[in-house]
Amino acid sequence: MEMRFLGKVAVIAGASEGIGRATAQLMAGEGATVVAVARNAENLGSLAAEPVEGPGVVEGFPADLVSEEAVVAVVDHVVKAHGRIDILVNNIGGSTIVAKPFATVEDTSLDDFERMLRFNLVPTFLMCKYAGAVMKRQGSGKIVNLSSLSARGHSSISPYGAAKAGIESFTTKLSRELGPFGINVNAVAPGLVLTDRINRTIGAVSPEVRAERVKSIPLRRDSQPEDQARVIAFLCSSDADMVTGSTLDVSGGL
Repeated sequence: MEMRFLGKVAVIAGASEGIGRATAQLMAGEGATVVAVARNAENLGSLAAEPVEGPGVVEGFPADLVSEEAVVAVVDHVVKAHGRIDILVNNIGGSTIVAKPFATVEDTSLDDFERMLRFNLVPTFLMCKYAGAVMKRQGSGKIVNLSSLSARGHSSISPYGAAKAGIESFTTKLSRELGPFGINVNAVAPGLVLTDRINRTIGAVSPEVRAERVKSIPLRRDSQPEDQARVIAFLCSSDADMVTGSTLDVSGGL
């Protein structure tokens, strides 16, 4: 097994399940000290308790990253406990925060629009702001933000697409700000990923409908969290030292 992250300190926001959890396990397996952050303390506890197939460790830090105070507390804790932040993965957001995640604009309330933007944009902005300042002092770091194919109009609710388009624009601009300090900033844009949350959402769909959806994917299979985690890990490794300001689609060719 490669040890690309031996001695590295990685903060993974949104790590209690799905893509974030898979990324935490992969990086710890390759030697990283992973600080897994999410609102769900119980899921974080189970993640931290799982055996790591490698020399790294995973510790949980429950926090609601929509709060600036919580973000500051996370970053302060990591620096005091581990001395640095080498990697930041912002696996934050989603469309299911509102009651009608597939509503038209006409059927979307202003409250739902604002909630969607805040939930998907604010945590990434705050984590980049405060962890990025630590990386600037170090003169190095890797940041990966999670976008979505919804940023380009693929399904879901339009405010979610708008928020994820904002993530991609923010990523590009931040890469130019932080590049001179030796910091790479990129994003990944998954298609539909079969996380536990998505499986719960699509569980009622007929096998015929699911098969038709898979036929629309050129690679003819659904994406698993581990598919996304491997690409995130690539962008956080030295293999991607010359990659910054990019959004990489990880969608099977959609």
